[in-house]
Amino acid sequence: MSKTGSCLCGAVSYELSEPPAELGACHCTMCRKWSGGIYLGLEVKPDAITLKGGENLTTYTSSPWAERAFCSTCGSSLYYRVTAPGPHQGTFHMGVGTLDDTGDAQLTGELFIDNKPRGYSFAEDTHQMTTDEVMAMFAPSD
Repeated sequence: MSKTGSCLCGAVSYELSEPPAELGACHCTMCRKWSGGIYLGLEVKPDAITLKGGENLTTYTSSPWAERAFCSTCGSSLYYRVTAPGPHQGTFHMGVGTLDDTGDAQLTGELFIDNKPRGYSFAEDTHQMTTDEVMAMFAPSD
């Protein structure tokens, strides 16, 4: 299984310290608009990734608790990163499509399941979280 990935043009690339074992799906409106469909991602701790070509990254603060990054050359969506203080701060959620090879990583979870369009579903039995459950986990409390 690959531990490397990049954007479409290769201006931004990365290496993971270990291959991913799990993949997740996000059904929120922002992820669907940002990725053009279901956002499939893999969680990566801040110290488990080495990014190259950072000068070609553009970040967008998409909420008070997260940012999204894309290649400024080809426009590829690369990652979503938690910026809010707390146990998840700095965690990357790399786009699965940016991996050179997904290997045997399995789809294990779905976020914002209450926003999933009715027109599709996954065959896998996944851990599913609602909007309220996700917000309680990631979003800073007032």
